[in-house]
Amino acid sequence: MRLLVISLFALSLLSGCANKPFKDEFESDKPWVEQLTQLPHYPEDKNLLAFDAGSVTNNQYLVDTTSIQIGEDDVIRFSLLIKSASGARNVSFEGIRCDTSERKLYALGRDDKTWAQPRHSEWQKLDYVRQFYAQRELAKHIFCPNRQIVRSTEEAIESLKAGMHRSIIR
Repeated sequence: MRLLVISLFALSLLSGCANKPFKDEFESDKPWVEQLTQLPHYPEDKNLLAFDAGSVTNNQYLVDTTSIQIGEDDVIRFSLLIKSASGARNVSFEGIRCDTSERKLYALGRDDKTWAQPRHSEWQKLDYVRQFYAQRELAKHIFCPNRQIVRSTEEAIESLKAGMHRSIIR
């Protein structure tokens, strides 16, 4: 009888563990909170670093290296410039959450080199919007390899530099 009680007790402990994933024992119960961020200076051409976003488009993609911020909330924020083949320029200040593979638009650049607030500024899954070529490349291969955020601005810049030549390796 005593062996039966011990066996049932052990079984109940094991079944309790099966309902709770192992990683939950180490993760905090605190919800993720996005930190407030300050807009950087408008990008200057001398601070722009190009990277390869794939052969899907003829656009040129550049990040302002002086704008890269790695937040305590594990979001990497940066100014992105997309230049079309005809010379049109789109500037934005964005953030990427590496662990969820999401991006957020914080501001849009204007012709007078100031920032404008976007109409919508929510986190969006990168895989759900086809046009996020640059953001997907930044998330998968440059700023968030293996969904782990780079540790410093310097590491982000080195990764961007390596991404310039990625198309040769592919």
